[in-house]
Amino acid sequence: MNPSPGTIARNGGAVIPGLSEADLTDAQARRTWAALGHGAWISDALLRPWRQQVEQAGQWQAHTHGGYHPVAVDLTGFWPPRLRGCPTTHYQAAAGNVLPAIPSGHCRRLLREAVTRSAPDDALVVDRESGVALLHEVGATAYVARLPKNFTARRATLPAYGGRGRPPTRCKIVRPLPCQRQGRQIAATPPDQVTTWAEGTTVVRTEAWLALVLPDTHPDSPTFTVIAIHDPRYREPLLLATPLALPPQSVRGLYRDRWPVEQIPLAAKQMLGAARQFVHEPETCQRLPELALIAGAIVSYAAATLPAVPTGFWDRQPRPTPGRLRRVLARRRFPHDFPLPVRLREKRTVTEHLPKGFFGQRRPPAAEPV
Repeated sequence: MNPSPGTIARNGGAVIPGLSEADLTDAQARRTWAALGHGAWISDALLRPWRQQVEQAGQWQAHTHGGYHPVAVDLTGFWPPRLRGCPTTHYQAAAGNVLPAIPSGHCRRLLREAVTRSAPDDALVVDRESGVALLHEVGATAYVARLPKNFTARRATLPAYGGRGRPPTRCKIVRPLPCQRQGRQIAATPPDQVTTWAEGTTVVRTEAWLALVLPDTHPDSPTFTVIAIHDPRYREPLLLATPLALPPQSVRGLYRDRWPVEQIPLAAKQMLGAARQFVHEPETCQRLPELALIAGAIVSYAAATLPAVPTGFWDRQPRPTPGRLRRVLARRRFPHDFPLPVRLREKRTVTEHLPKGFFGQRRPPAAEPV
């Protein structure tokens, strides 16, 4: 039993007031709050039936580029209150880098888990936060990664010996894009391949550098290709790296399919009110963001597949966005006549003597050994 979209958003991230506004009784709100932190459930059990329902509906279609399915990998931060024993402050989108997030190896763990779960025809698609070095460290062999503008690499083959002096031990530097250093303009390395194609009246040009390795690795390290995509509709070129032998159109298509991954955190945090979460129990601090992301995915899918509903008389050309759907659902009462599964039944147990709310989730400290 969950609150309707918008109740938590109106209460600034507070869960119990959001449950109370969802037409739940005090006992139901307490039980739901307790189930959030200590209920016997996992997120995978919620994601599997949701994925089956989306696939059976037939409105969502998986994209394939060059025989590979894009798998977007990204991190998002959730603001919690200050935790006991935390060495630093917490993430807050409004403050940016002034309040840094908790330092940890989340990115490395996420990429390692993504590599473990990837199918042979999956390609990990990551942004600049996940560099090529980190992808090679976790064993990724099929990926498309965005690179910074000042990225440099080296050729995988040593230059030929000139016959005099010491034989070369390092490969030549490759600089895909020009840059400035100490007021001096450094030209880009000429590309190995140049490809152009037309998209309507726009001509897209790509430059590729083949068989590259990272600057601080050996020539026998895993190689990759760097592709610079120059689209006149954008101010700066898009710089991508991939070890896959795909045409530039397919590599660009794989990366463009990464952008929708930003929609789910946007819907979860900004539309449903999970940007601020006032919970303190360690298990609840993990479970509430998980439920928020699942709810954000459901609201985004429902908004995209249902007819667009205008917010008001001024909204003459409404679009199917999760914000509009959330406003519509917020004006409806929480459904109490929804048929529940046979296994779910009301548990008539006396609980008046038990602690409620936040104090009901706190477990007693473990006894000290004698």
